[in-house]
Amino acid sequence: MIEYRWALGRYDQMPSLAAELVHRSVAVLVAVGGDPSALAAKAATATIPIVATFAGDPVQEGLVARLNRPGSNVTGIQYLTPTTFEPKRFGLLRELAPKAETVGILFNPIIQRLRTN
Repeated sequence: MIEYRWALGRYDQMPSLAAELVHRSVAVLVAVGGDPSALAAKAATATIPIVATFAGDPVQEGLVARLNRPGSNVTGIQYLTPTTFEPKRFGLLRELAPKAETVGILFNPIIQRLRTN
């Protein structure tokens, strides 16, 4: 069974929604939609595993101790990474698809605006 909760853009509701899911004893929390949902999930539990999407730097936000070893119940993927990670990503891509000559990148500029506000 999957228990869904939506904040509908009201980030102030994230903590109570996360607490409600923790109270229901879910096996894992999936926190999507950026840092507000991940922060709310982390504040709600230190024991239930959390898989999240990060808009900013999860280390700087206090979500994980380090990228390579999170050190807590939180893990996930950073979808808006600093440009310092791009060479590593393209290196991995080169290993996965060594014959690729052209790479397409999709980007949602609305997310970028939310990140800078």
